[in-house]
Amino acid sequence: MLPKPSKLTQANLFHNQLRDMLDSQDPIIALADTINWGVFEESFEKYYSKEGRPAKPIRLMVGLLLLKQLENLSDENVVMQWKRNPYYQYFCGFTEFQIALPCHSTELVKFRQRIGKEGIELIFKSTVMLHGKKSEEKKVIIDTTVQEKNITYPTDGKLAIRMISHLHKIAKKEEIKLRRSFVKEIKEHRIKLRFFRHPKKYKKAKVSMKRLRTIVGILMRDIERKLGTEKAKDYQEKFELFDKVRNQKIQDRNKTYSLHEEHIYVMTKGKDHKKYEYGTKASIVSTMKSNIIVGVSAHSKNEHDSKTLELALSSANSNRTKPIKEAICDRGYRGKQEVQGTSISIPDTKRKRDTKYQIEIKRKKFRRRAAIEPIIGHLKSDYRLSRNYLKGFIGDEVNLLLAASAWNLKKWINDFLMLFFMLKVLSIYYFLFKLNPNQREKYSNLGLLLFRMVGKN
Repeated sequence: MLPKPSKLTQANLFHNQLRDMLDSQDPIIALADTINWGVFEESFEKYYSKEGRPAKPIRLMVGLLLLKQLENLSDENVVMQWKRNPYYQYFCGFTEFQIALPCHSTELVKFRQRIGKEGIELIFKSTVMLHGKKSEEKKVIIDTTVQEKNITYPTDGKLAIRMISHLHKIAKKEEIKLRRSFVKEIKEHRIKLRFFRHPKKYKKAKVSMKRLRTIVGILMRDIERKLGTEKAKDYQEKFELFDKVRNQKIQDRNKTYSLHEEHIYVMTKGKDHKKYEYGTKASIVSTMKSNIIVGVSAHSKNEHDSKTLELALSSANSNRTKPIKEAICDRGYRGKQEVQGTSISIPDTKRKRDTKYQIEIKRKKFRRRAAIEPIIGHLKSDYRLSRNYLKGFIGDEVNLLLAASAWNLKKWINDFLMLFFMLKVLSIYYFLFKLNPNQREKYSNLGLLLFRMVGKN
């Protein structure tokens, strides 16, 4: 149930207003005053019931999600930092300093599940609209990256041992006495699997892997017999998954690499330090000049880059008022010349009929395409895109949208700081202009320094 908004406007007699104690020129304060929080409250109201215990304010939950991604914090840490940081509290709509935790960290999980992908898309769209005309550029840059999932490096032996532990838990839960648990034998096989790529240990490791798969089959059949037909239906999906993982081979397609994240797949991007990456492919669409992310999309299948364009462009166009006219891509997008009315530009060899002017325009355009690479790097290092801890494919979509939202907010903060700096410079210039000629010589070095700083920025 949504809490009723307070109608009291009178100041507290015992506590000062939070705004009076903070720096009004801080970018977090300016950002909190700029975001239209009413949009979220109107849109998310339908997800709440009119009965039960009052829920946490919507602005608080949305603010915590944005701060978490912006500051690269976990759910637990953002709740703790909110208690310690008065600027975070003002950002989330509080007028007085709070000494208690705003909520339990698991409530952020429930809130993400409550609003779903549609709600997160609305949050992302609001961060795009903050930039106004800058987000309406005709040309955009598109590239793909890998959003890795929070799993260990998959091996056959590791997956087999994991399946055996799951089967032991099922037997314990259903109070089934197994004919044999294989606990002692599994320990020996685990030791043999260490450094299995070494030439002297590969044969023994291969035998251990085969034996572990056999043990999985023995335990599954034993449990199925003792469960009975009716109870076995409750574990049918899990047993089918175990059968698929147990019988899959190197040459097979659509292999399972994780028992709890079945949808992920393997990709190779030609990196020296990381040959294989396990997760989902993500498309990033940014404006050509201002580097604002206007669209993102996660892909459930490992498709060719050219086949991801339709989903990426539809996501970008839904966050703008004007359609995109040209998308600049790398050579990995070969095969498409136009998608949804958007022309696709890809670097190619020089043509004889091209003039010098056309060649120069193409050169500048495709050099500018490389600007999306550092954007992807910052998304991974600063905004939690390097490893996704949210469950399922919906978790991939949500984490990608929130990371892009954090990037757009950081861009707005940088623009605000630059504007604030420019206003300070102009005020100093105005002060120098009002001085007498004799006094102006005293501050000439300061004026020259400021002129150089403005020229660089």
